[in-house]
Amino acid sequence: MLPAERMSAVAFSARNCALESMTIGPRTMSSARDYVRGRLGIDGFVERCGAGGDDLADCADAVFVRGLLLAEHPAPFSGDLAELRAIHRTLFGGVLAGAGELRSHDTASGAYDASGSIAASPQAFFPCALLETGAANIASELAEARNLHSLDRGAFVSQLAHFYDELGYLHPFAFGNAMVLRVFASRLAHSAGWDLDWGTVDAEDYRRAKRLAYGGDASGFERLFASIVRPANPTRVFLIAGWDQGPAH
Repeated sequence: MLPAERMSAVAFSARNCALESMTIGPRTMSSARDYVRGRLGIDGFVERCGAGGDDLADCADAVFVRGLLLAEHPAPFSGDLAELRAIHRTLFGGVLAGAGELRSHDTASGAYDASGSIAASPQAFFPCALLETGAANIASELAEARNLHSLDRGAFVSQLAHFYDELGYLHPFAFGNAMVLRVFASRLAHSAGWDLDWGTVDAEDYRRAKRLAYGGDASGFERLFASIVRPANPTRVFLIAGWDQGPAH
């Protein structure tokens, strides 16, 4: 990876942790600067910072570093449950037990109703017994939408919000779903010719969008994505199509 690519990976992985209120230690951030400058390779970075921990809140450093490992060695792009599981396995492998495994219980953990209260239903997320079926249906719909390729900006934002909402409801893992989903959405967007600038996202705005989505309203995510979508190749888009038209034009 080039220095600019390493810098981008560091920024994204740090923001992905920050949006979950995970604080990365100063020693790890110092090592990240060595990594960006090319003084430390990814394998040395992983070894130096470790990947252990019994509680996700206590292992932000390890998850941050494994986010960089994922950037260096990306999971195959398939747009389905296999990709989600591969991302989860890389982010949390060696950090917590069950990395890459689907949840085995119905859960309302972290789910909100329209009023902002914790949802009472144990099936606030997709029933765990049907996870693979639900994931296959979403993947099929995404494939029919050509993985969001060749869409103008407005249509891309709307479609991305829709699938983000669907996958958020699917909630395939017992922990780490939001972090995996942000990686998945970023990869999906980049493949379609767009990049997502998560660095500008406020944590409370993100939580509000999630609360709306739990009530079946994806408009919060539409507004959020509209504010952070950028052309992956700005020169080509501006010269040929303009800001609101996508890479197909």
